[in-house]
Amino acid sequence: MSRHEIAPERLPGATAVVLDVLLATTTLVTILENGARRVFPVATLEEAEALCEKLDDGTLLRGGEQDALAIEGYDHGPYPEEYPPEVVSGKDVVFVTTNGTRAIAQAAPAGELLIASLRNAPAVAEYLQAKGPDSVYIICAGSRGRFVLDDFAGAAVLLSCLDTGGWRLNDAATLALELGGRCTGRVLEVLKASRSGRWFVENGRLPTLEFAAEVGASGTLARVRDGQLTEIRKEG
Repeated sequence: MSRHEIAPERLPGATAVVLDVLLATTTLVTILENGARRVFPVATLEEAEALCEKLDDGTLLRGGEQDALAIEGYDHGPYPEEYPPEVVSGKDVVFVTTNGTRAIAQAAPAGELLIASLRNAPAVAEYLQAKGPDSVYIICAGSRGRFVLDDFAGAAVLLSCLDTGGWRLNDAATLALELGGRCTGRVLEVLKASRSGRWFVENGRLPTLEFAAEVGASGTLARVRDGQLTEIRKEG
């Protein structure tokens, strides 16, 4: 329900799926599919700066936010529209946020670590269904340790795309699956009702919210290995 519930000792050998619908994982998937050469989600500003010192400044982009504010000296913020192909193609992107990239870092002990958003949820579900891992943890990044509706809606949609008949669900997953049925055709409405979603509407960011709410708009499968986000290529 939030990154603060992550138990790292349970993750080795399991598959973890991190969701930060508004907005880190939505933007990270977009950066990857728009042609970035390498994408590095990092937990803190200090880690970001240490990594940037090792990369070629000529192909480097720094992006993200801290406490929902732009980061001084960084090239871009947290919004997916800031990373079109003409901006990120062939670039190395170091990306740091308050909640989403920290959740990714905390989930690093997992045997496989996937990044999901509403846009690629069906593709992630199809991948999980085909691979059939023994244990899956769907991790909502949350906000400062709190439950947020937007991430839970992402988990709900992801679960609703799975055939869960052969899975043993915990209570949170059962509740999310129930919400998934109610979300059908109403995802944007649900996001608008969330605390974060209201901020997007009130601050002229409705197009970003609409982008994040496009279920299935992306077929990109994104996996984190050794601190780097890479695309899982479908066979055939």
